Amino acid sequence: MQTIFKNTADNPDSAVIWLHGLGADGTDFVSAVPYLKLPDQLKVRFVFPSADVRPVTINNGMKMRSWYDIKAMLPARVTDEVQLQESVAQIARLIESLIEEGIDPQKIIVVGFSQGGAVAYELALTGDVKLLAVAAMSTYLPRQLTAEQCLADKSLSILAIHGDRDEVVSCELGASAVAQLKKLGYQPKWHSFAMAHEVSQESLILLGDWITENLTS
Repeated sequence: MQTIFKNTADNPDSAVIWLHGLGADGTDFVSAVPYLKLPDQLKVRFVFPSADVRPVTINNGMKMRSWYDIKAMLPARVTDEVQLQESVAQIARLIESLIEEGIDPQKIIVVGFSQGGAVAYELALTGDVKLLAVAAMSTYLPRQLTAEQCLADKSLSILAIHGDRDEVVSCELGASAVAQLKKLGYQPKWHSFAMAHEVSQESLILLGDWITENLTS
């Protein structure tokens, strides 16, 4: 898997894995790091993996970087669950390599935008490794989860960010995911911004404050 690494300091002791959206790649959010305005004392290894190239049904079978195939958008998203789990396994292996490098899993945060956010949700909630936190931006839960399927501690820090003008992934989908998480016993933080299917400087500052809070508490 093609992956970009960006350290904010020598000998990083924490990590943020940032998953891009459909049709993008690992370069997508590298330039966003300075907008997080993280304090100098944080030693973070940012990790930007690229999804595999595969045909995407909703885009007329066009091949592009995608964490999984999306077969339908309405009335609900129909996703390829096998491919979803394959992508989750890829990121899990990436996390294992970070742990082998000496980074505590309780200092690893997964951030995902759009389709990458759906993978981040799935990984953080159902994966074996207990992560520190997950941030889901402009996204949704890729499938209905039961309490038994959620292996993550209820103390998992969850941030959901969405644009109230999003015409790709509706704000209602993002809010619905947060409502489902609350029913499962989690306590996600929800923030909406006056933006479309994108990130804004304001949303990145909020994300940076949340990352800082999690890594310094």
